[in-house]
Amino acid sequence: MGMMKTEAPLDEKAIIAAAEKALADIAAVRGEVSKVIFGQEGVVENTLLAVLSGGHALLVGVPGLAKTKLVTTLGEVLGLASNRIQFTPDLMPSDILGSEVMDQDDGGRRSFRFVKGPVFAQLLMADEINRASPRTQSALLQSMQEYHITVAGHRYDLPAPFHVLATQNPLEQEGTYPLPEAQLDRFLLQVDVHYPELAAERQILLETTGIGETKPQAILNAERLVEIQTLIRQMPVSETVVDAILALVRSARPGQGNASTDKNVAWGPGPRAGQAMMLCARARALYEGRLAPSVDDVHALAEPILQHRMALTFAARAEGMSVRDVIGGLVKQAKG
Repeated sequence: MGMMKTEAPLDEKAIIAAAEKALADIAAVRGEVSKVIFGQEGVVENTLLAVLSGGHALLVGVPGLAKTKLVTTLGEVLGLASNRIQFTPDLMPSDILGSEVMDQDDGGRRSFRFVKGPVFAQLLMADEINRASPRTQSALLQSMQEYHITVAGHRYDLPAPFHVLATQNPLEQEGTYPLPEAQLDRFLLQVDVHYPELAAERQILLETTGIGETKPQAILNAERLVEIQTLIRQMPVSETVVDAILALVRSARPGQGNASTDKNVAWGPGPRAGQAMMLCARARALYEGRLAPSVDDVHALAEPILQHRMALTFAARAEGMSVRDVIGGLVKQAKG
């Protein structure tokens, strides 16, 4: 991804007009989602930012916090064809990708036909992704990274847009296979889902246990979503924001002169973290009703973008530190 200065497909007035239209669309999406998902504004925002930026998100939280409901709601509101896969230890790659079956015609001639698996969707919910075996996880990884799959030597392109929203239960460690670091890096954001606030939980109890439940309406469709994603890549990013992204990402790597990082971090984020930040900072600006990203966007996105791309040293973990503490410290330093 090159710097934005080299790309000037739209003139400034056209970008501003398109951005203002996108602001209205995104505000309508937010409003529609909030009719069904109560509270959890940060979770909804970060998940939507991943989709608006054209990427995938990993939702981490204990069961029963409406992670699945959020994904199905987003599919309906964004007008995307969605599928759901419940991951289990015995799930095979062909259960996700699809498989070749043998057909026989009236003349007795046999031929193979490819039957598409659930990965052929615009929004794929991968539920409890860490319960599948590494072989199955890596089958999903190819589709996330390359937007096509290969079965029996044939290439099959996935629909556009294609987004994976995966959920992971942080409690259940038995019978789970932690995602390898290279695979975690493919997720644009890691979104932590916490218990709801009291007022939101009260609303959940009152609204979801009656006869009529609110059904969300489609606000966008796939074509419009792709237009907004393209617009986000065309939004200008100021030199100040680019510098802030580079400074933050590099400060999270050991050996770059940051004393607390050298002490506590075993390995830090690679260039994908900076790319994710460039996209998500623009998407966040639009989400919050602004036409250009600011340094505040960078600081607000530090945790969801960096936390799954770095690991602490044994000594730091033994002291009870978390990756979030380290990122919080780096943001504090950046703010001066």
